[in-house]
Amino acid sequence: MEQKIGQAIWLAQTEQDTVTLAGMLAKWVQPGTLLALDGDLGAGKTRFSQAFAAAIGVAGIVNSPTFTIIKEYEGKELPFYHMDVYRLSLEEADELGLDDYFFGEGATVVEWASLIKELLPEQRLELYIEHLGDESRRIHLTGYGERYASWCEAVNEIGAGK
Repeated sequence: MEQKIGQAIWLAQTEQDTVTLAGMLAKWVQPGTLLALDGDLGAGKTRFSQAFAAAIGVAGIVNSPTFTIIKEYEGKELPFYHMDVYRLSLEEADELGLDDYFFGEGATVVEWASLIKELLPEQRLELYIEHLGDESRRIHLTGYGERYASWCEAVNEIGAGK
């Protein structure tokens, strides 16, 4: 059986538009949610992650886990796992036991996720943040699986009306 795939594009003219998208996605979060982020350096992956964390009720500062690889936070209703795999090889990432996070009770955001694509669950939401200059971003969303494909459909509907 082939899994459903959905796509959406979110145009963010300002940082607040990026925060709005993160907040929208956070409304649909449930245990095992996986957001796979990619984009050039400085595109806004960490800013998106911070906004998503705040929207699911993480209190305090959320900063990049560049050197710690994984940071765990308590959200209002579920844990938030923030990963940055930029400095890892595929083999090193595989040894971390990431499935415990991916299929656990929390929501996971993985920055530079394409570097470990082979380790990611089949069902996930991929976001590619494209820097367009100044604060403008184009965020490409690809949802793999029924749940995430429906998220893309909703983003398309909302995005068209914003």
